[in-house]
Amino acid sequence: MNACTVIPEPECEMPRSRQRDSAEAPKQMEGEASEALSDVLGRFRHGDLEAFETLFRQHQRAVYGWILRIVRNAATAEDLTVETFWRVHQAHARFDPSRGFEAWARRIASNAALDWMRATRTEAALTGELSVEPAASAATDAAIAAEIRQKTAQAFGRLPPKLRIAAVLVVIEELPQKEVAEALSISVAAVKLRVFRALRLLRKDLERQGITP
Repeated sequence: MNACTVIPEPECEMPRSRQRDSAEAPKQMEGEASEALSDVLGRFRHGDLEAFETLFRQHQRAVYGWILRIVRNAATAEDLTVETFWRVHQAHARFDPSRGFEAWARRIASNAALDWMRATRTEAALTGELSVEPAASAATDAAIAAEIRQKTAQAFGRLPPKLRIAAVLVVIEELPQKEVAEALSISVAAVKLRVFRALRLLRKDLERQGITP
């Protein structure tokens, strides 16, 4: 006869030792995962190619998404993702496993995007995202509104790259300033200053074109 058919229900609960083992199992799994990650990061720092490939698979999508936010072009983001991981591999000896891989890779990705921005101008990708409110009399004129967006994007593309990248991430992407600061390896105060300077230059550029922001 099954003991649970005659023993009151509370006494049929899982033995405390088994309950304890069940509660400790997730912690044990987390510990093992942490050890495995530490091993991968340590091997990567010493130039292990398999460890690098593991990190590439784990972080490729996140790095691509971050770069896409900056450059606003999928094909360019793909190219810069490859460039980023090439730089990551080249810099493996300088990696500090105790500080985490994702934030480090994001800083390298930001520098790769910044280098690209210095070498090219990005106007078309921003045209549909940046806009300045036109005067009430012109608000109904789609052609004028489109021209204003185009000129705004062009003015944005003329900003110095360091100012532009900060403005894109804070103003357009609306990311926390602390996150942007970490990615650009600068202080939060520096992020605020760059965004302020970017918006001031943008306003002056638009005013020269006869547009009042």
